[in-house]
Amino acid sequence: MDQHIFEKEWHALGTDIYVQIVGTAAQATEIESTFLEVQKLYAAQEHIFSRFDSASALSFLNAHLGEFCEASPDMLAVAQRSIQYFQESAGLFDPRILETLEKIGYVKSFTENSFTTESVSAVEEMSERDLAQDVVIQGRQLKFLRRLDFSGIAKGYITDKVADFLREKGYQNFLVDSGGDMFAAGRDSVGDQWGIALEESTDENAILLTLSGEAVATSGNVRRQWQREGKKLHHLVNPLNVTEFSFALQSVTVVESTVERADVMAKVLFLSGLEKGLAIAEKKEMKAIFLQANGEMIKSKRCLNI
Repeated sequence: MDQHIFEKEWHALGTDIYVQIVGTAAQATEIESTFLEVQKLYAAQEHIFSRFDSASALSFLNAHLGEFCEASPDMLAVAQRSIQYFQESAGLFDPRILETLEKIGYVKSFTENSFTTESVSAVEEMSERDLAQDVVIQGRQLKFLRRLDFSGIAKGYITDKVADFLREKGYQNFLVDSGGDMFAAGRDSVGDQWGIALEESTDENAILLTLSGEAVATSGNVRRQWQREGKKLHHLVNPLNVTEFSFALQSVTVVESTVERADVMAKVLFLSGLEKGLAIAEKKEMKAIFLQANGEMIKSKRCLNI
């Protein structure tokens, strides 16, 4: 039976969304309906996690510090997993970076933000408190003691949620791409594994990842960087040293079983720097590719065959 490509592109989560489903011509109407459901799913999740939406669930919690508030299962899940990643990364993953992001000028969504109208506020060191002390979960209720930004995990979490939705609908072969955070299920339209070109690779140094039932995410400073008062800045704040903005690496790409984990670990490895990040990747037997500022790519051992 001939396989056809059905695809949909739109904007959500502050980035470009692309979903491709491989199916038969007889499924065309059903798949178009599925795309509409997926768009609604993205919109609903953005209304939970966006710090730029004053009516989002995250904004509500940030506005009610110290109070227990009823939280959705998605918010509770992301809060709990954030605590786990904070502990696993020894504090390199920390959603409490919101205040720092605002002080260095990242107040609105990147496309709407102006980084030239205000001076950079003094940036204070992060609290040494464990994240679990500032994110308290009690049954279906959640209490923040510090304002949080879940952008370091939410996009991956949402992409996994969309992939789960498509599997539940019975689709076996599809690709979900949330601005570079991707999950590739099954095979493409010609029966091959999904070929994903590494975004920063060049024609002379091309990297093609082949995925099936795997996720990939890239974290880097190329797209979201700016300069304020003579200082180069980017959105990847190091919670352990909030005044340091390294440009030694351009990006880190990680292949994992879920987009959420790939998303988080790409940030952790980037913030760790090449030497420490590579050591973490080797210890955890992760597939990771480090792109240095000079264009040289360094791969973890599990990526050496790529």
